[in-house]
Amino acid sequence: MSESNHSGVKGVNITKTIKTAFLDYAMSVIVSRALPDVRDGLKPVQRRILFGMQELGSTADKPYKKSARIVGDVMGKFHPHGDSSIYEAMVRMAQDFSYRYMLVDGHGNFGSVDGDGAAAMRYTESRMSKLAMEMLRDINKNTIDYKDNYDGNEREPSVLPARYPNLLVNGASGIAVGMATNIPPHHLGEIIDGVLAISENPAITTEELIEIIPGPDFPTGGLILGRSGIRRAYETGRGSIVVRAKVEIENTSSGKEVIIVNELPYQVNKARLIEKMAELVRDKKIDGITNIRDESDRNGMRIVIDVRRDANANVVLNNLYKQTSMQSSFGVNMLALVNGQPQTLGIKEVLYYYLEHQKEVIRRRTEFELKKAQDRAHILEGLRIALDHIDEIIKLIRASQTSEEAKRGLSEQYELSDRQSQAILDMRLQRLTGLERDKIEGEYTELLALIAELQSILANEFKIKEIIHEELMEVKERFNDARRTEIIAGGANMIEDEDLIPVEKSVLTLTHNGYIKRLPANTYRSQRRGGRGVQGMGTNDDDFVEHLMYTSTHDTILFFTSKGKTFKAKGYEIPEYGRTAKGLPIVNLLNVDKDEKVTAMIRVPSYEEDAYFIFTTKTGVTKRTSLSNFANIRTNGLIAISLREDDELISVRLTDGKKDVVIGTHLGMLIRFAEVDIRAMGRNAAGVRGIRLRDDDFVVGMEILEEGQEILVVTENGYGKRTHEEEYRLQTRGGIGIKTCQITDKNGPVVAVKTITGEEDIMLITINGMLIRMDINDVSQTGRSTQGVRLIRLAKEELVATVAKVEKEDLLDEEELEGEPSVPTEDMEATDSEPSIEPETIEGTESDEE
Repeated sequence: MSESNHSGVKGVNITKTIKTAFLDYAMSVIVSRALPDVRDGLKPVQRRILFGMQELGSTADKPYKKSARIVGDVMGKFHPHGDSSIYEAMVRMAQDFSYRYMLVDGHGNFGSVDGDGAAAMRYTESRMSKLAMEMLRDINKNTIDYKDNYDGNEREPSVLPARYPNLLVNGASGIAVGMATNIPPHHLGEIIDGVLAISENPAITTEELIEIIPGPDFPTGGLILGRSGIRRAYETGRGSIVVRAKVEIENTSSGKEVIIVNELPYQVNKARLIEKMAELVRDKKIDGITNIRDESDRNGMRIVIDVRRDANANVVLNNLYKQTSMQSSFGVNMLALVNGQPQTLGIKEVLYYYLEHQKEVIRRRTEFELKKAQDRAHILEGLRIALDHIDEIIKLIRASQTSEEAKRGLSEQYELSDRQSQAILDMRLQRLTGLERDKIEGEYTELLALIAELQSILANEFKIKEIIHEELMEVKERFNDARRTEIIAGGANMIEDEDLIPVEKSVLTLTHNGYIKRLPANTYRSQRRGGRGVQGMGTNDDDFVEHLMYTSTHDTILFFTSKGKTFKAKGYEIPEYGRTAKGLPIVNLLNVDKDEKVTAMIRVPSYEEDAYFIFTTKTGVTKRTSLSNFANIRTNGLIAISLREDDELISVRLTDGKKDVVIGTHLGMLIRFAEVDIRAMGRNAAGVRGIRLRDDDFVVGMEILEEGQEILVVTENGYGKRTHEEEYRLQTRGGIGIKTCQITDKNGPVVAVKTITGEEDIMLITINGMLIRMDINDVSQTGRSTQGVRLIRLAKEELVATVAKVEKEDLLDEEELEGEPSVPTEDMEATDSEPSIEPETIEGTESDEE
């Protein structure tokens, strides 16, 4: 840009100007507004408020003054940035839930933990707190430097003496330009002990300091989980600390459980938290809560959460921790100004700089007191000379025409300084009495001793440390209190949800319409074959239990859907209901689509490299994928298999990659082939043909078969049979298979194909929710082409919906066994005369991985 000589406009380089102006602005914000000084832990506005209150006489031992008066005085003299910023800073310094040790003693409405704002400054009154007085103690003894205010008409302190380490005690938070600070508050007594420890041993390690200062101490209490985040923050100045609300679980007289929240994490808004809880309950993202009440009063916080009778309070509590701010992370960033420059500091460095500041304060205070004592001793020396020659001095004074002549005469005749001569002229006649003479001598002797002591302090740094020790201990004795935040250890420095949940064997049931629930495994006692069963679940007319799995509260469960996606949940995350309750819609537990069904539930003990999932679809497509591909499953699920439009996922099994696979169909066909016939594919692969289906047939199940096992086949009308695996020869993948059951109108088509060892119980569930559990040995062993025996007696128009294997559990004593009525079996004649259907030799076409 060219410079114009006519208009007086000066041309500048805009890039250079913007850079310079922005840097000036950034440094102004960093140094003069947003960041605290490492020495007194105060930002400029806070320091100006405290200094302004002292200048105004609004100290802890004086009456309250209107906040508006204080704000106006501070704004007019020191902080020209607007009254709202000053008042907001002052309000925060008066809140017992914001500051661990308040610096302002507020009178009136200064806000609440619910997020309510303070009353207008014209309605509230303030004064310095007693602890704030320690921040300014000895400020008038030349302990700190002063600087000009914004207009040069006033002088303000550049730092306060700070008789305790306020930066760590009350913490700090601020956002500057390109940087921010977030320092948690700490316990006063622990921080003072830390300062004394580093004073005695400058080579102390951070680990040793952590034994003295275990961690932050928030004004709102709560629980800190683990110590690694604290250790990292104390060593490097950066870290993350997980804080949880402090709760109690109580049992009411009616037998219900209630969760009582007594303390919240630091800076959590209580009203907003309760609103969030209510929203999660309304949206059915958290199940088991019937009511939330805020019973907080002047005696403390109390949030009461009523838990439904059939829900587990620990599960509800863990969901609250996960989905609300009842558990939050405090990001530590210990950034402060050191000699006017921002630095990220570890806790040892913060304490070191504070200790050095105190040494300087004590040294400057001692020098101030020494100079004052020496000046007084100098005057007393002149008075002593005057008393020794009082008659001559009186004559000299009477003979002098003016005071200047008398002063000059005293200086010349007795070798006195101007100040000593003036003191003699100002001396009252009562000082000539004997008693006054003794006082002067006594004061002079004391001053000489004081001067010697002050000089020895300045010459010996050890004495300076002793003074710091004494004064810090005095502050500790006056203001120390009990720690509020408890620090607890946990696995990987976190309390895992399993730690709060007892290990219990459970049964998971999932209905055709997508209702899931968990109930104790011993809910259903074992019965004899052919019994009527017990009501296992209350369902609608068009709903029935479709999946049943035996598991534990600590197991990881993978859910596979008809669209080929997989989701993950812990056993305890599935709500526990009563035996006849419907359960929770699975859409409230997993992010499944409305037209998507869960077709398989699998327990996963660990994500091993040599473990595989075998997938089979309704049209007979099969795929093998390594388990390690499913180690990290997002909340919105993960693609497990790519499906064609007319296909859906039917069955998923976990295997070691060395077994045989059997696939059974609705019309009674079954194929057995080696798992290694299917090469390992990626998650997005579509798979290869496992079995060739005839018209109107579809796959009902796929299992992993081991040597010595049997194959259980169950049909719609409640019939079933066991057949030894030797009757099913190994075939080539992709064939049509061989007959596994004789299908008639009496027994109906096949609904389930399972592999068994003979040491299990089985559960049969009907479409109306009837459930029977029986010993697998009660099921007859017959040939593969037979119809089977009756397993459950069904009512008219009732059909078997699904079958599940469970671990054997002898829940029936001998007397009950003897008392059970015998049920005549209806074994069909076992005949193997029917010729087997040979598999067609069809090459399976593999899909390329996507």
